[in-house]
Amino acid sequence: MNKTVSGLLKLIYPDPEMAVPDDILEWCVRLALEMRRRVKEQQKRIGSAEFRNTQFSYSMGLEGIEKFVATPELQSEDSIGTDPLPAGQVWAISPGGQDEAAGLFRIEVTEGPGGGVRILNQSPPAPFRESVKIAEQNLYARANELVGDRNPREHEFAVQLRSFDAAKSGAALGVGVLIALASSLLGKPLKGGLAVVGGINLGGSIEQVHNPIDVVELALEKGATNVLMPVACRRAMMDLSDDVATKVQVVFYLDAADALRKAVHEG
Repeated sequence: MNKTVSGLLKLIYPDPEMAVPDDILEWCVRLALEMRRRVKEQQKRIGSAEFRNTQFSYSMGLEGIEKFVATPELQSEDSIGTDPLPAGQVWAISPGGQDEAAGLFRIEVTEGPGGGVRILNQSPPAPFRESVKIAEQNLYARANELVGDRNPREHEFAVQLRSFDAAKSGAALGVGVLIALASSLLGKPLKGGLAVVGGINLGGSIEQVHNPIDVVELALEKGATNVLMPVACRRAMMDLSDDVATKVQVVFYLDAADALRKAVHEG
């Protein structure tokens, strides 16, 4: 990979005294990582035990955000991939309700200077607006345990919800929204293949999931390898089929801070 970057830069900037802009350097790095990953993916097919880790990432600058590189043929827009999403992006599953089945959503958050939280969706559904409002208040109230010495009130967050099923309301996505807000502020991506489940109330208590088996089965169908779920669902998971249990790992969390710790990718 280093030789590929070096070769590309020598072709583009043959004079060693020429300054290389960051955007060109990043383009070379991403291209080199993408090409090398194709080799690693083929090695993984031959010997999965020896070459099981095929994830490549990079960061720019001393405090740059870690970014992961995947090949286009490995990515699917409507399924949960094994690569971590950029910081601030979360796959979340809504358990649905009386008139709506469980559904997969992607929550995307960007942060910048300012204050408050804005929802970018035109006419966002009321249940999702409520989830965002509650997640925002929990972020402010529990900032110290979630994001340390960073002050979320000094940042503006832009939130967008994307639906990948018939479910559109985005009900009970509070924990996913809160994790996305904290991830964007920390500049840390979440683990690949992860789906977050759970709602939260203003007091910080985690809401009960009424159909955890259906949620886990949907997560597996969408490509998840790990499901982050409230610990109150632990007993219900005893009824999970052997086939599903061997293909997806259910990770239980106690509260929002515990969920964030277990969701963040440790590079």
